[in-house]
Amino acid sequence: MSAVSSPRPPSLRALREDDLDAVMDIEERGYPFPWTRGIFVDCLRAGYPSLALEDDGDLVGYGVLSVAADEGHILNVCVDPRMQSHGLGRFLFRALVQLARDHAAHRVFLEVRPSNASALKLYESEGFNEIGRRPRYYPAHGGREDALVMAMELVSDDIETMPPL
Repeated sequence: MSAVSSPRPPSLRALREDDLDAVMDIEERGYPFPWTRGIFVDCLRAGYPSLALEDDGDLVGYGVLSVAADEGHILNVCVDPRMQSHGLGRFLFRALVQLARDHAAHRVFLEVRPSNASALKLYESEGFNEIGRRPRYYPAHGGREDALVMAMELVSDDIETMPPL
């Protein structure tokens, strides 16, 4: 009889400054116009809740959130392009939304490029709705690209079903 080991599930922990070499490698593979190292340093030093996603001990994704008053704002979420399409992005995204909830946010916002079809599909499937557009928000090859602003209201965990009318 042989034992079959199953792969370890991905794990989450707080993102740290000593992760930034790996973060920058992923950021540069994941985006044509990546954040700078300085932006990540500023977010971490400001105390923005941030997550590192690990798979078999390797950093494969990260997310950065800001929370002010009762609103969360997902500022950056990325999974290494070599590890995409395996559910890691959804796992990380849900953890960021839960982190916003844990910080007493009542709603969560994000911006996304209209050209990022896979991200749009994920966000919509997780309950986010488009609420606006920021013209010329993102740098793009040959100019600028708008951002779609999306939001989701966070309802209490103890609500299981909608009450009857």
